[in-house]
Amino acid sequence: MSDNEKQRPIIVVKKKGKHGGHHGGAWKVAYADFVTAMMAFFLVMWLVNQSDAVKKAVEGYFNDPVGFMKNAGKGVMQGGTSPVKDLKEQKQDIAKKIEEEQKRLSEAGKKIKKTIRESSEIAKLKDFVEVEMTTEGLRIQLIDASDNSDSSIFFDLGSAKLKPKTALLLSAIAGELGKLPNHIMIEGHTDARPMASSSYTNWELSADRANSARRQMEISGLQTNQVVEIRGDADVNLRIPTAPEDPRNRRVAIIVLDEAHDPKFKEIEVGSENASLE
Repeated sequence: MSDNEKQRPIIVVKKKGKHGGHHGGAWKVAYADFVTAMMAFFLVMWLVNQSDAVKKAVEGYFNDPVGFMKNAGKGVMQGGTSPVKDLKEQKQDIAKKIEEEQKRLSEAGKKIKKTIRESSEIAKLKDFVEVEMTTEGLRIQLIDASDNSDSSIFFDLGSAKLKPKTALLLSAIAGELGKLPNHIMIEGHTDARPMASSSYTNWELSADRANSARRQMEISGLQTNQVVEIRGDADVNLRIPTAPEDPRNRRVAIIVLDEAHDPKFKEIEVGSENASLE
């Protein structure tokens, strides 16, 4: 190696890799903003569906975070109750109200049975009137006899015309139910025997009988607009499914609706067993 080559400096060139402009970090900022916006959106959606107690608690935190945390130990709501405790107390109050409501309806049912037994005009019909508490509320059923399929106790056969004693019976029932604030639903049911005319079926007959009962009760003590629904079920909900043509399938049901069937009470279970009133 010559002297000039020994004195020549060694130059090391290092190349640094560079990303193109489209590989920058701006997308991360945009993505973070998107995630934050989505989180805020879902938080708002959650909050909209919460109770007033929870909404007030959240409002209290954002208005005064420091004061909110100081008071967290003794309750963040007015009066010193936490949202969880407040919701629990609300459910307890609702359950208590339902229990009282069922007791009131049960007492009304017993009064109706007593009124029928003690009336010389309609006492003979007591064996054909069933009064019971159900999951819907108080159910009163006028059930036809089983000994003679060619006659009817409450209506003219194949007709929605009330018999005189049926009108008296419905008037006695209306006298008690009119004292209650509850809404009422009336159902009509028939047996499976077809009507003589194809233009007037068991559907029309069952609905007409329920409507006849409504009219009689409304002129005998029910409050205005107390009846909220009329149903004609024909023979689709037989009382005795094994005997579709049994006269006992012919009936009119009067249901006094429990407040538990209001949507705000749906989260409370009120049981599923029927209890007959003696």
